[in-house]
Amino acid sequence: MSIEYERLAAMSDGAPPRRVLLLGGARSGKSLAAETMAARASLLTGGGPVTYVATAEVRPDDPDWAARISAHRDRRPPTWHTVETADPAPALAGGGVVLVDCMALWLTRAMDDAGAWDDGAWATTAPADLAERVNALITAWAESPGTVIAVSNEVGMGVVPATSAGRRFRDELGRLNVRLAAAADEVYLVVAGRLLPLADAAEG
Repeated sequence: MSIEYERLAAMSDGAPPRRVLLLGGARSGKSLAAETMAARASLLTGGGPVTYVATAEVRPDDPDWAARISAHRDRRPPTWHTVETADPAPALAGGGVVLVDCMALWLTRAMDDAGAWDDGAWATTAPADLAERVNALITAWAESPGTVIAVSNEVGMGVVPATSAGRRFRDELGRLNVRLAAAADEVYLVVAGRLLPLADAAEG
């Protein structure tokens, strides 16, 4: 796989953008596209290592989830440095090439920490607690000195969630994606493995 990464990276020229956001549905190919971009960016900036920030929570009692995480790990070149964390900010502040996969899973954990799934907590303190975490992430994303590539899910085009918690997650993820995109240099929607560049609404 590392040879394939190098071949794809060699096909591109020019300096990589500082912040790239890739949005897509499940199994859309967004993670593979982000990994290819990270490999390309690494070569274009002198071949330094890529820091891969994995925001997924390990679930030992879920074999399917464990298999998905294992597949992602096996696909990364051995030279990449993996950080498994619910707080990407320190890695974003470190410079170099950073890939965060994914923001939707980060939001899930942030909502866990803020108690935002509970209707009662959402009516009181949870919105402010969640906003504080989101603001810190957006600041780290916008101020990162390196090349940052982030993956996030696009969940606003499907079935309306049946629960209030599900709708809350959909809405908060949509708002998070809007803010990430506003601070990004490039934004893509990934569909069936194809990257569709998204223009700024103000430009259209």
